[in-house]
Amino acid sequence: METKIILITGSTDGIGKQTAFELASMGHKVIIHGRNPQRVKTVFNEIKEQTGNSDINFVVADLSSLENVRHLAAEINSKYDMLDVLLNNAGVFSSQRELSKDGFEITFAVNHLAHFLLTNLLLDTIKQSDQGRIVTVSSMAHSSDIDFDNLQGEKFFDGYTAYASSKLCNILFTFHLTEKLSETNVTANCLHPGVISTKLLHAGWGMGGGSLKQGAETSVYLATSTDVDNVTGKYFVSKRPSHAAVISYDSEIQQRLWDDSFEMTGIHTKPT
Repeated sequence: METKIILITGSTDGIGKQTAFELASMGHKVIIHGRNPQRVKTVFNEIKEQTGNSDINFVVADLSSLENVRHLAAEINSKYDMLDVLLNNAGVFSSQRELSKDGFEITFAVNHLAHFLLTNLLLDTIKQSDQGRIVTVSSMAHSSDIDFDNLQGEKFFDGYTAYASSKLCNILFTFHLTEKLSETNVTANCLHPGVISTKLLHAGWGMGGGSLKQGAETSVYLATSTDVDNVTGKYFVSKRPSHAAVISYDSEIQQRLWDDSFEMTGIHTKPT
């Protein structure tokens, strides 16, 4: 098995933590991420001790802050000459409309904008891998429509609508990113992890679900399996390509979200 360097956002709890544990157990070089320094160090030591894998690291950043995302990317780019896998896993659900320090609605800011910016800032490092992979955790709860005039909940806010919209953005972003990476060695796929018993599920839907191990399966598969070496631009459910909402395949919608996100995150040089 080829050892990969893998960064997992939001990996101090829930599916992300389980994914980090699984990948570390397989011997991969895992970079754990979280926003709480003490929590990150606790999980880092826990995974290191339980897996016996000493070749793991951690980074701390609050993904609701674009400045923090930039610092996170800079730290990774300075420490690593190559990144094999970026696993965009972090996600939040908010029942109340809150704004980030940058003035963006918090669900949209963390679930989409942070990963849009982080991915673009790490692209050059991911391209150094022989077979770079960008894996983004979406949800079957993704919306079947998008209102560009209400992305921030400007006209009205509902927690479920905001979450569903952000998860559609994950898919639109992935599909458009695939086109931009068509001449590179980097693949981009997204996934629904299953209805899994996590804090996010309890907060949003007040219900339980499958095990964390089940929730991590597709992420681990897309990060490591040779079955998907050259597979890109797909939405996976239970380790199999599936169909996302029809709107997610609309290239004009993809382009508009990309352009809007580009402006919101303040990326000055368009990545090739």
